[in-house]
Amino acid sequence: MKLLHKDIEKDNAGQVTLMPEEAEDMWHTYNLVQVGDSLRASTIRKVQTESSTGSVGSSRVRTTLTVSVEAIDFDSQACQLRVKGTNIEENQYVKMGAYHTIELELNRKFTLAKKVWDSVVLDRIDQACDPAQKADVAAVVMQEGLANLVLVTPAMTLLRAKVEVTIPRKRRGSCTQHEKALERFYEAVMQGILRHFNFDVVKCVLVASPGFVKDQFITYLFKEAVRQDCKVLLENRPKFMLVHSSSGHKYSLKEVLSDPAVTSRLSDTKAASEVKALEDFYKILQHEPDKAFYGLSHVERASEALAIDVLLISDKLFRHQDIATRSRYVRLVDSVRDNGGTVRIFSSLHVSGEQLTQLSGVAAILRFPIADPSDVEDEDSSSDEA
Repeated sequence: MKLLHKDIEKDNAGQVTLMPEEAEDMWHTYNLVQVGDSLRASTIRKVQTESSTGSVGSSRVRTTLTVSVEAIDFDSQACQLRVKGTNIEENQYVKMGAYHTIELELNRKFTLAKKVWDSVVLDRIDQACDPAQKADVAAVVMQEGLANLVLVTPAMTLLRAKVEVTIPRKRRGSCTQHEKALERFYEAVMQGILRHFNFDVVKCVLVASPGFVKDQFITYLFKEAVRQDCKVLLENRPKFMLVHSSSGHKYSLKEVLSDPAVTSRLSDTKAASEVKALEDFYKILQHEPDKAFYGLSHVERASEALAIDVLLISDKLFRHQDIATRSRYVRLVDSVRDNGGTVRIFSSLHVSGEQLTQLSGVAAILRFPIADPSDVEDEDSSSDEA
C-alpha cells in the first residue's frame, strides 16, 4: 500500500489518499472503510444516452465518484472489495443521491474521509504502508568479510545493510590478524542485526553462508549476547535458523528461500506469534483461570484494574456497524497500550483469528490474578439473600 496524501485535523477528522499495490492491501482497505465514511475513487458507470432521433443507447464510462458508504463487501478468495453508497458530489453522469457500487482496483488511488480517525485505523495504515511492518522474515547472507542484512516482505526484499571488512589471510605460525579481523566483522554484523531487525515483527532470521562461516558467527553472536547481557538476542534465539548458501551476495537469497526446510519453517510466519499467544492464553486458562479473561465486559474490568499484560483481539470487532460498540473496543486497545500492555490484533481470515472469535473475539492474559467477575456477582447475590 502506498500513502499518497494524509490530512488529519486535531479533532481527528480528515482524509487520506491511498493506492493498493497488492491483493493483501485490499484486506487492509476492508478494515479501514466503515459505514458513514465517504470514499472517492475512479469507477465505471453505465450511462444511458438519447440521440437526436430519439433512440436510446447505453455506454460504459469511467468517472470519479464520491459516495457516502452504506455497505462493504469483501471477497476473501478473489481479494476484491466493493463499496456501495450514495453519490454526494455533483457529477455529469450520476445524480446526487443516486446509488453506486465502487469496485476498488489495484494501482488505482482512492481517497477515504472520516469524521474520526481512531488509533486502530491509523495503526492499520502504518502497518499497510510500512514495508518493514510486513517483513516478518529477516536474513543474513554472509561469507568471510561480506554480509548482506535483508528484510523479506511478501512482495520484495529490502537490503537494510551491507557489512564489508577486509580479512587478511592466515599466515604460517600466526593467525592473530586474521582472527581479530574476523571478530571485527562479526561484531559489525551483530550491531547491524540489532539496529535493523525489529524482533517484535521479525519471526524468523535466516543465517546463510558457504562452509562454516554461519556456524562460527552464531557461536560468536550468542557468546557475546551472554557477555553483554543482550536480552533481545537471547530471548529471540529460537528464531535463528542456519542455512547453506553458495555465497554471501544478496542474489544467494533466492536459493536460501527455496530450500525445502526454509519454506516449511516460513509457511506461516505471519501468524506464528498470534498462534503462540492464543496457545499461551489457553494454557493459562487451564492452569490459572484467574489470570485469563475473555468476553468484552470481563476484559474491560481487567483493563480498569491495570491488570492486562497481553490483549488478544480480532480485527472483526473493529468492523462493527455500531459506532458506540466499536469505540469501546478502540478505548480498550488504547487503555492497554497506555498502561504498558501488548496488543495483538488477530486477522479473522486466519485459523487463530477464527478460534479467538469463538471467545467473542477478545481475550486477555493478566499480569496478576483477579477474581472472576461472575464469581463475585454470585457471592454478592448469595450474601444479599442471606
